[in-house]
Amino acid sequence: MYKLNKDRRTGEDCSVNRANGDGTVTSIPFAPDNTDYQTFKKEVLAGAELQDADENVMTDAKAYVATLP
Repeated sequence: MYKLNKDRRTGEDCSVNRANGDGTVTSIPFAPDNTDYQTFKKEVLAGAELQDADENVMTDAKAYVATLP
C-alpha cells in the first residue's frame, strides 16, 4: 500500500510512503531516476492501493500515476 505526502509549503504532492509490512515505512520522493519511484508507479498501474494524503483510497490511482513524470 502507498500513501501520498503533500509538501507543507506548497500543498502539492511531493512523495509517497510505502508500508513495508513489517511495521516500517519507506518514503519515496517523486524523482524519475529513483528506482523505488519507478517501482511505485508500476505497482499502482498494476493495481496496488494508493491513498491520498488524507488516507482515502484513490479510485483514480492509475490515472493519477499516469500523469506523474
